[in-house]
Amino acid sequence: MKGVVPSPNVWGSPAVYELENRAVDRPQRLEAAVRAVHDWAGLDVLDVGCGTGFHLPRFAVDAASVTGVEPHPPLVQLARRRTAGLPGVRVLAGSAEELPLPDASVDVVHARWAYFFGPGCEPGLAELDRVLRRGGTAFVIDNDASRSTFGAWFRRSLPAWDQRAVDRFFARRGWAAERLTVHWEFEDRANFEAVVRIEFAPRLAAQLLAEHPGTSVDYAVVLRWRKRG
Repeated sequence: MKGVVPSPNVWGSPAVYELENRAVDRPQRLEAAVRAVHDWAGLDVLDVGCGTGFHLPRFAVDAASVTGVEPHPPLVQLARRRTAGLPGVRVLAGSAEELPLPDASVDVVHARWAYFFGPGCEPGLAELDRVLRRGGTAFVIDNDASRSTFGAWFRRSLPAWDQRAVDRFFARRGWAAERLTVHWEFEDRANFEAVVRIEFAPRLAAQLLAEHPGTSVDYAVVLRWRKRG
């Protein structure tokens, strides 16, 4: 599909990525922050890059409808199996650059660690504007590499990453931002190690695991949003 960049963690190891989804932000601070800006209760929600559909049942509790869009066929099938039987939920194959939805058809868009990483994502941002109704809000949840233990790991993995350039990119386009610190909190060390190994190259993962004991790590994120007038 046009514009699709493979995601080596969830595409290559969906079962391990499921462990990561369960471990990150157990108190659901991100969900509370999103709802504080624009509660999706009774509204039509789109999850871009929904992966295995982990977040779709959460939206479905009180949304009017939920649509997940995912470009990787095996993940589409996993998401469909996860949401089978949930009323008002569907999973579509598609990319962020060509969302398979009509104009002005959703109220809230959610994209969590799924494509919108600054310069180069302009086509996807234009698609968000197209599918949002007036008064709707698009949310992008991304890493904040400027702080936290995980942020330092991220910088070691991608030393060319320029967090300030990404922040300026979104600010120039009218996106608001809230910086939050969440945590990975795993039930055991084996799961923690498995997730570190799908997130980082083998040599770096080994270094990080040797340096960091325990089963948790602090994780800085940026919640970005823009309302459509």
